Amino acid sequence: MDSPIPRHIGIIMDGNGRWARRKGRPASFGHRQGVRAIKRVLEACEELGVHVLSIYAFSTENWSRPRAEVRALMRLFHETMLREIDEMHRRGVRIVVSGRRDELSPRMRERIDEAMARTANNKNGVLNVCLNYGGRAEIVDAVRRVIADGVPAGDIDEAAISARMYQPELPDPDLIIRTAGERRVSNFLLWQGAYAEMLVTETLWPDFDVADLKAALADYASRVRRFGARPLDERVPSPVRGEVARRAGGGFGT
Repeated sequence: MDSPIPRHIGIIMDGNGRWARRKGRPASFGHRQGVRAIKRVLEACEELGVHVLSIYAFSTENWSRPRAEVRALMRLFHETMLREIDEMHRRGVRIVVSGRRDELSPRMRERIDEAMARTANNKNGVLNVCLNYGGRAEIVDAVRRVIADGVPAGDIDEAAISARMYQPELPDPDLIIRTAGERRVSNFLLWQGAYAEMLVTETLWPDFDVADLKAALADYASRVRRFGARPLDERVPSPVRGEVARRAGGGFGT
């Protein structure tokens, strides 16, 4: 039987810009308030027993936003990593970053490598920051690794591809939350979220708090996850992707 507490939650953090506009402030103000929401939700996940939190920080499509907004976002990401890494490490949170690195600045890549290396052995939880991330791009990159590894066509299966995703050791998300009322997945964890439960809330991300998270967990606990089976069939939960990765010999992505 599935746990009433999801092991892995993914969040599409939408509504920072709208939140700022309603207050007559620039988008950058909303993004900074959004960072505060990340902190309180991560702390609540630790307290409530959610082991992995994946956050959609910046998509491969977000580069099309106004240049000033993109620059402000990248500056905010860099500042946040510098400011929060000590606390995350003290709390035993492991930080991983999923996405393509090539388009990020050398300084940003350095901060990412530092954060991941410093927290690599932490066991109290995982914060997976999806930065310059796209679900389709991740699948493309995984397929490229399959080809580069010389896997024969007849041996390519779901396990082979799963082992070459960005973070193959993480379990698939049980629940994906989208804030601000939009009802689309927006290229987020397409492969891993195949059987994730979806929840959409009208709350804008900067306003999302512990009460909203608890409400989402209560809704999740009320659902029956069938993984394609008939309602009366006995269901076996999908395997943890980390075990799939170990069998297939995969490692960390970029």
